[in-house]
Amino acid sequence: MPFEIVRNDITNMDVDAIVNPASRKAVVGTGVDLAVNKKAGPKLFEARKAIGELSVSSTVLTAGFDLQASFVIHAVCPRWKGGLFGEEDLLRKTYRNVLALAKENFMSSIAFPFLGAGNNAFPKKLAMRIATEEISCFLMENEMQIYLVVYEKESLFISEKLFSDVRHYIDDAYIAEKEPELREFFVSAPMPMRNNMPFSDDMQCDASADFFYESVSVDIEDWLLEQDIGFSEYLLKLIDLTGEKDSVIYNKANIDRKHFSKIRNNPDYRPSKSTVLAFAVALELDLEGTKALLEKAGFALSRSSKRDLIVEFFIKNENYNIYEINETLFAFDQTLLGAS
Repeated sequence: MPFEIVRNDITNMDVDAIVNPASRKAVVGTGVDLAVNKKAGPKLFEARKAIGELSVSSTVLTAGFDLQASFVIHAVCPRWKGGLFGEEDLLRKTYRNVLALAKENFMSSIAFPFLGAGNNAFPKKLAMRIATEEISCFLMENEMQIYLVVYEKESLFISEKLFSDVRHYIDDAYIAEKEPELREFFVSAPMPMRNNMPFSDDMQCDASADFFYESVSVDIEDWLLEQDIGFSEYLLKLIDLTGEKDSVIYNKANIDRKHFSKIRNNPDYRPSKSTVLAFAVALELDLEGTKALLEKAGFALSRSSKRDLIVEFFIKNENYNIYEINETLFAFDQTLLGAS
């Protein structure tokens, strides 16, 4: 998957380059900067001193020395001052400069820390939105494996409301799955016990919440599903129906070109469930369309899977932003969409 959120120590990332949030002056700062310098050894600071003072949003490249990464891209992030001094634009410019420098040096993989949200005091939700928007925009036109490395659980960035809504959706689904057992127990229970049981019609699934929209013709989808074709052919026909280029769809699915090439060139390709769900999101399929695509690959949505329920929640709410979905999956410790 071209863009992946991982929980790790960025100094241990085995990539072409890691991004170091450096100070403007040639000094070793705190946090990630300190950790990177410790792991890389004293030669990194010597290289940084030779560069001299930097301006905000500027980036420079040095060797990685004792790091697993071959290079370090030093990036000077803006400090948050309430949002009145163009901080958001400056942080966006920082990301663009880093990615441009990586591209100029023919890098195929790069790891970012959570820029701006540490000592620079950016609101985490805003810092995450900037990161995902700038990285996704870059990946629409370029091939590169990009990691966003989060070190601590406290660095999660989805809103409390979204986290709460998803959690309640999962809880309600688990209750609904157990409803037949509860109802059987309720019916057979003595009358005094029935009157005290916490069971109501509110526990039933609301079928009216399943809404569908016409991103592609349901009739055509039904016809395709009935044909004796495999997952690859079925997927490619769905992509053709959108009128979009293949690259638009596989980028929206967080799938890289090589992975998609395997799908296109192998009629017997067997995808992972994560890949199927990623394409369902990219194609903006409704819930029935998603189930049909999964069926072609030999899968089904499970009411016992947190990952499936989270994806279902987003589909029902017509939110097909795969990066926001993956941020939420990450928050719930689930496999991200786009994994091969």
